[in-house]
Amino acid sequence: MKLRFLYFLLSPLSLMAQNVKVDSNYANSHYLQRMEFFSKMPHHKHEIVFLGNSITEHGEWQELIPDKPVLNRGIGGDNTFGVLARLEDIVRAKPKTIFLLIGINDLARKLPYGVIINNYKRIIQKIRTGSPKTRLLIQSVLPLNPEMTKAPYLQGRNPMQQELNRQIRVLADSAKIEYIDLHPLFANENGELKKELSIDGIHLKASAYVQWVNFLKEKKYL
Repeated sequence: MKLRFLYFLLSPLSLMAQNVKVDSNYANSHYLQRMEFFSKMPHHKHEIVFLGNSITEHGEWQELIPDKPVLNRGIGGDNTFGVLARLEDIVRAKPKTIFLLIGINDLARKLPYGVIINNYKRIIQKIRTGSPKTRLLIQSVLPLNPEMTKAPYLQGRNPMQQELNRQIRVLADSAKIEYIDLHPLFANENGELKKELSIDGIHLKASAYVQWVNFLKEKKYL
């Protein structure tokens, strides 16, 4: 399944309408395999869902939070289009809480901020319409460490990540949704992902997830 959409956008810089061709692909083999797995897993009352890409998928959330009904709904390589496409099953179960972290793969594809934010708006609307009692928490997109990652498509993405987080935060504030800034936990003084917490400049070490969960508990998000 490969989808491509043509978006009509209003550029905030030029205030001129533009036709922008957007790469909205998401359904690769890993995505489909994870979706098949999810479809066979039972839901639980008052479940807590961690929703996102590989950063989420690599977390052993059930072991880190053993006293709660936690589901890992991370898919490596996923983007905001992929989250939208698979959101219905999650919302149908009426989860207690959704922790959302998505967007870095959108930036890797050079998707315009307007497209990403519009997808965030659609995600928020779907959750509010389908499960109005669900507590949605939007987590900031994590920084990268450019010295550790050599992938060309990820170079120079930290300023873009910072701008995306700024826009996500504005959206969260306007929609009265809790925004969790993870940068004090994961970023160094230069705004880059801390080397001691990362395996490759993008993904996190296992110990980083322990700190992450402790942070969420300390801030009363869990």
